Amino acid sequence: MRRSLAISGGLLLAAWLLATGAAAQTGGSEGLSPTLSAIKNSHTVRLGYRESSPPFSFLDQSGRPIGYSLELCEAIVEEIGIEVDDPDLKIDYVKVTSDDRIDAVLQNKIDLECGSTTANAERGKRVAFSPLMFVAGTKLMVPKASGVRQLADLKGKTIVVTKGTTNEQAIQAADKKFSLGLNIVTGADHEQSYQTLVDGKADAFATDDILLSGLIARHKAQDKFRVTGDYLSYDPYGIMFRKGEPQLSAVVERAFRKLGSNRDLVPLYNKWFTARLPTGERLNVPISLQLEEAFKAMDDSASANN
Repeated sequence: MRRSLAISGGLLLAAWLLATGAAAQTGGSEGLSPTLSAIKNSHTVRLGYRESSPPFSFLDQSGRPIGYSLELCEAIVEEIGIEVDDPDLKIDYVKVTSDDRIDAVLQNKIDLECGSTTANAERGKRVAFSPLMFVAGTKLMVPKASGVRQLADLKGKTIVVTKGTTNEQAIQAADKKFSLGLNIVTGADHEQSYQTLVDGKADAFATDDILLSGLIARHKAQDKFRVTGDYLSYDPYGIMFRKGEPQLSAVVERAFRKLGSNRDLVPLYNKWFTARLPTGERLNVPISLQLEEAFKAMDDSASANN
């Protein structure tokens, strides 16, 4: 019940973030907002990607960025092309990390951040987010032989988190609240944090449950590690972009509504979360009722309103 209430509240928060992301200015040449004007002038959209956040944003065997979030961003790029009257926009893929992704948006290094980023109120003061694209929460990855079942079992032990994530904040808050005396170490990205656990330098790795499952599947480590514990945070994901550009916010939402009205959101989800990935592994994570309802809300087709 608490999980359901938290998710309902999170859906409202995500909707609020979308609404408030469309505050303030427009401008730029030809009546376009600053970001759209720059895209029109350069004929290029810069997409921020993550190297190790499967299935949202990661590298295939040839080193090419792929993933669920990137496909959503590519749909937004198509809609941007319509808005700026340039159907042949190029895409420049720019690597970002959990620690520098927000700055990359703020400092105009990327136009859309296509990873596994939580849309929360604190971040909503600085950046804007797309409609909800996933719901996750912080859990623990531990060795299969470990006796750890929940965070309290790690009292006085070492836990690794990825720098700059909401998971880092959640673990620090829980450590303080319950006086666990945790030794909290950080990895530069999820792959480094995972490797810290593999090397025995930490007793657990805390991040979003879906990312833990993705890493276990990608490394074929089902016989070595397991995901455990209660949810330590609620994390609604969104595509991140610059705040204060209502025209850009409208383009992003329009892209989601087109996908929703064409019934493309659930098949896209299934492609990355239930089917076999291009890299060979399969997550087998069916869509949650909450996310399915959020996708239905994006359906503006006549049949959806009958």
